[in-house]
Amino acid sequence: MIPGAGRAAEAFNATRPSASLVHSNGMVTLVEGQTFQLSDRAGDMYPEQSHGLLMFDTRVLSRWQMSVNGAGLEPLVVEVTEPFAAQMVSVVRLDGDAADAHLVVRRERQLSRGMRERIRISNHHLEPAAVNVVIDCEADFITLFDVKAHRIPRLFGRHVHELSERALIFGHQDSHRDTEVIITADSSATLLPGRLCWNLVVDPGAEVEMDVEVSVVLSGERVEPMFNGSSFHASTDAGREGVGREGVGRGAGHGPRQRLERWFATIPRVETDSVSLSAVISRSASDLGALRIYDPDHPELPILAAGAPWFMTLFGRDSLLTAWMTLIADPSIAHGVLETLARFQGDDVDPITEEQPGKILHEIRFGRSEALALGGGERYYGSVDATPLFVMLLAEVLRWNANDDLVMRLLPHADRAMEWIENFGDRDGDGFVEYERLNPEGLINQGWKDSWDAIRHGDGTIARGPIALCEVQGYVYGAYRARAAIGRIMGDDATAERYRACAERIRSRFNAEFWVESLGTYAIGLDGDKRPITSIASNVGHCLWTGIVDEDRAPSVIAHLMSDDHFSGFGVRTVSKKMPFYNPVSYHNGSVWPHDNAICAAGLARYGHRVEANRIISAQLDVARAMGYRLPELFAGFGREHLGVPAPYPSSCSPQAWAAASPLLWLRIMLGLEPASSDHTIWLDPHLPTGINRLGVGGVNIAGRQISIDVSDGSLTVDGLEGIAIQHDSRPV
Repeated sequence: MIPGAGRAAEAFNATRPSASLVHSNGMVTLVEGQTFQLSDRAGDMYPEQSHGLLMFDTRVLSRWQMSVNGAGLEPLVVEVTEPFAAQMVSVVRLDGDAADAHLVVRRERQLSRGMRERIRISNHHLEPAAVNVVIDCEADFITLFDVKAHRIPRLFGRHVHELSERALIFGHQDSHRDTEVIITADSSATLLPGRLCWNLVVDPGAEVEMDVEVSVVLSGERVEPMFNGSSFHASTDAGREGVGREGVGRGAGHGPRQRLERWFATIPRVETDSVSLSAVISRSASDLGALRIYDPDHPELPILAAGAPWFMTLFGRDSLLTAWMTLIADPSIAHGVLETLARFQGDDVDPITEEQPGKILHEIRFGRSEALALGGGERYYGSVDATPLFVMLLAEVLRWNANDDLVMRLLPHADRAMEWIENFGDRDGDGFVEYERLNPEGLINQGWKDSWDAIRHGDGTIARGPIALCEVQGYVYGAYRARAAIGRIMGDDATAERYRACAERIRSRFNAEFWVESLGTYAIGLDGDKRPITSIASNVGHCLWTGIVDEDRAPSVIAHLMSDDHFSGFGVRTVSKKMPFYNPVSYHNGSVWPHDNAICAAGLARYGHRVEANRIISAQLDVARAMGYRLPELFAGFGREHLGVPAPYPSSCSPQAWAAASPLLWLRIMLGLEPASSDHTIWLDPHLPTGINRLGVGGVNIAGRQISIDVSDGSLTVDGLEGIAIQHDSRPV
């Protein structure tokens, strides 16, 4: 399967946990690096559901179903103690129990490159209870995408099922790799094919414990779990031959928690009179810290997974936009993303992976790989926008710190990206960058709205490629300006002038050919016949963000975005309700995406429409408040006048990187913060939304200095800016 056919939960060696969620549908998600699990609220996993323990894009446990005396568990509560750990509390009714149940079951589960579970059963009856505890287990080894789609296909290859004294072993062998799942139980268990059994007596007021551990062997090499606390599972060989129980320590997550605390120590401090804003920023910081992942070949470079549970991998576009938003918090993320993407920049022309020289990849997956490091994964390059965004982010890093040597190191990669824009991105030499998939299994649409039906004409017909998206031309304009700025700062006047001219040329042509006078806004794109694709869509907000929009047309574009047809009251919809294909619960044709809204708000602010930008921020703040202060990947586009609370989108990722980063971009918008460290200047023009009277952000890293900015009742105070001047105004478009 082509990697770009969908987004994958990745399987490289991550040392950061990712955040968890008990969904409204009752599904419990836990994630830690390369490992994630989905279960019901009792902790059970069923193969016919989107349940299971998944590693390496593969479901390594498809059934994990517990019963006591033949009865299932009645779930009471789930406590997610860490992103990678949870406690599920249930009751079991004994024979004769009527209203009250007397057996309480606690399943303490922890993930870390495997799974560990401690089961505790307490007896609140006046008599001893004889209990027969059974866990039925299976491993079907199907792909992540089959799990998500509720498909259980027939797999080719050889299945293995072994039973040793202390372990159950499931295996699957095919032409790509051999995978074994080893399930090891404590010494009190009896092991049967596909079943773990305990026969115990629980005295009145007493509690019994059972321990199980699940690990994976990939092509003969054990993937070493990194659980916190002691383990009764010593090694793969011991698992086959029988091991003794050493016990599982309490305090799950101590190591990962320390890593999270170190992350919190590095990010800016936010103080505000808005309880909601404070809570959202805190949750965003926690989620972003949890979504950091590391390639074992380069453990010094943090990068960001796109989102839990399905997209735990490096994505070009997602990571670049998220890194941009997080510059106010931690420039090391931008460093890690840029360095990593540069390492995998395209070299060859390959229609299968859609690789081209200079192109920035779309994603990396591990579905057929035997490796844990990024370099061993399968790369897919079907993204038209990651390449210009790479150049934009590199220049933005320089704006925050003119002494950053990263830019000089990666400048050759930026120049190769510019060559891709001109030689491959512009397929027909018309000055615009287009896409059309090169592989029939690749992504049909290769912008951020990458679902198959996302790009439509105003009458609802699917646009035929090659397609030149409006926001992609904005990114290309931004890349030209970025490369010109790098040239100017480095004293390369010829390069600066060349790319300034390129920027003005595409801006002029964009405004001439994408503008639709009858609509009063820009087309979402041009189709293969160079006809405007006349959908009214949020993509134009990205054009405002990059500055490609003519200033005299910006008010009309903004009026469309903020109209009742486009703005739901909770955010800007991906398309206007006027479109015949509008669907509030579609992925890209009527839903609301927080990262899209943050970029739109930044675009509105860039053109001086601060009131409207704050209206978007306030609406999104309401959404976060209604959803436990965590913004999801997307939510339904129902209007606030009809539904007083935001409605979830059924399969939305939460947490998701660019959604979690969006509140950090809000901070920058509210402060009007635009650094220009090479000119020893920062632009500051604070405008706070209604209801927020104070905003203080301390520890912002600009030009190697720790800057503190405080806005209180209209008064601005800045500390730590020695040698840097303040422009009390908005940065010019």
